Amino acid sequence: MTPAATLCNVAAFQLGWLTCVLGGSLAGAAVTAAVLAGHLRWLARPGEWRLLAGFALVGLVVDGGLTLAGGFVFAGPAWPIPLWLWLLWPLFATLVNHSLAWLWRHPWLATACGASGGALSYWGGARLAGVELAPWLLPAEAIVWGLICRGCAGKRGGQTVCEALR
Repeated sequence: MTPAATLCNVAAFQLGWLTCVLGGSLAGAAVTAAVLAGHLRWLARPGEWRLLAGFALVGLVVDGGLTLAGGFVFAGPAWPIPLWLWLLWPLFATLVNHSLAWLWRHPWLATACGASGGALSYWGGARLAGVELAPWLLPAEAIVWGLICRGCAGKRGGQTVCEALR
């Protein structure tokens, strides 16, 4: 991946993340659709849509379960989670085989970055979006994201798990 493509990949993710968190579901859906379409058109490898869909499904299960357990308190209606929160999962997946690909060669670093980065992302997003978090949620998200990133760094048939999903 060229440095320009890496920069575009990260910038598109950040644009999507900020729009979802600050703009809510409608603006987030529009920008996420554009980011995902652009990603699939210019950066994605054949079959990478499966990775995006897989992360979307995992996000619905993980954040939906944590919401039902009382981890998130949203100002408006959200069942199981608001669309803007759910869209962050396929947005993250756009980074997995591109700007984050180097990280999967270092399993313990991937675990540490996932745990700290995941929890910090939820903390920052909640502060910006006015979402209340249960005291136990950030440690739970740290565990979830540490495991997800460790899973991406795991090997199966000579490839990382996330490479095998493309």
